[in-house]
Amino acid sequence: MSRETLQAEAARDIVRRLREAGHEAFWVGGCVRDLLRGVTPGDYDIATSARPEEVGALFPRTIPIGAAFGVMLVVRDGRPYEVATYRRDEAYADGRRPSKVLFADARQDVERRDFTINGMLMDPISGAVIDYVGGRQDLEHCLIRTIGDPDRRFSEDYLRLLRACRFAASLNFSIDPETEAAIKRQASRIGRISAERIREELTGLLTRGGARRGFELLAATGLLHELLPEVEALRGVQQPARFHPEGDVWEHTLRMLALLPLDEGRRADACLAWAVLLHDIGKAVTRSEDDTGVHFYGHVRQSTHMSEAILRRLRFSRADADLILALVRDHMHFMHVRDMRPNRLKRFLRQPRFDLHLALHRLDCLGSHGLLDNHEYCLARLAELDKEQLHPSRLLSGRDLIAMGFEPGPLFGEILRAVEDAQLDGAVSTAADARRFVRQRFLP
Repeated sequence: MSRETLQAEAARDIVRRLREAGHEAFWVGGCVRDLLRGVTPGDYDIATSARPEEVGALFPRTIPIGAAFGVMLVVRDGRPYEVATYRRDEAYADGRRPSKVLFADARQDVERRDFTINGMLMDPISGAVIDYVGGRQDLEHCLIRTIGDPDRRFSEDYLRLLRACRFAASLNFSIDPETEAAIKRQASRIGRISAERIREELTGLLTRGGARRGFELLAATGLLHELLPEVEALRGVQQPARFHPEGDVWEHTLRMLALLPLDEGRRADACLAWAVLLHDIGKAVTRSEDDTGVHFYGHVRQSTHMSEAILRRLRFSRADADLILALVRDHMHFMHVRDMRPNRLKRFLRQPRFDLHLALHRLDCLGSHGLLDNHEYCLARLAELDKEQLHPSRLLSGRDLIAMGFEPGPLFGEILRAVEDAQLDGAVSTAADARRFVRQRFLP
């Protein structure tokens, strides 16, 4: 039995157990939407009349992640399933959380949700769908529409402004005109949402397919101006047609987003996607023009600096930020790979996650002139070089340098790097070679 089948059966069994105890229970939300589209859900959420304490009493392992809001996790075979009590929400005071939660019935629970396509219930035993909000019709018409008044839905949680664009992009749906108008009216309020939630939603938009359309929607609704004005500034920044026949930097970036490779789970790599989005943002502030043409002197350094500020603003983890910044910082090095000395080329090829560096360069080329000669050159060199050639065993240690008469200090690092460069260049291959090299270069 496949993992997906086991997951569905576990979610079905949770519903069955709740019903055996006298409670209502249904699958709800995205899993119903996906099943009706013929797509295997990534997870299953369950709505029930059972109160949190009743859910906790029915299952051997539960986690009360939001018991005050009626939300429990039921853990089966190491996998969590969200089980939420029917509820209706009182007024929202902060654009995120309701001031008070009241337990309710199934219809009231659905009517407080965000979009009609996410507001359907399914009986997993019979397969029957309960639709109080017109979700099935909107699903058939490929339409993103809020449940009820859009201004009210968005004011309850401003992150829904972003989610509407993400769903429209990843599902390739249109946004209902009234819903889109409300997004434009309330776009300036997106800044009230925490940086972490915005980061996760933007990452979802970048990685779940339809990233180009997603950013076109962000631009059209005013959300891009509020969240990433540095990216919006790329619109209209013209480039030399010789290297960029596609047009301005905005179009170049959009083309790269459209070409992001997806894995078997239909997801793009998040760090690669962010690097695509940010790699050229410095061009908006470095563009100059003279008799010889258009130039972007220092754009890589500026892009790296601006990207660092954005990643800090959105509270990226240090590991992810470092990788994204490395991708941005090094993306122009591919222009020079054929002219690099062997030691520099090998250091370039062996850096962490070089597969992502290659992927970014490939997208950069395909989003502009289409020439992949330097990409192919790097692949060929990687195929020729084994691990020892890229990461040669150290020929000398600090103790060896002390034995040769050197005092411990910062010079040690310089010497050992020079020895490794000579190894990578093929100039030394033994410890004796390395000692001769050091004596000739570092001893008077």
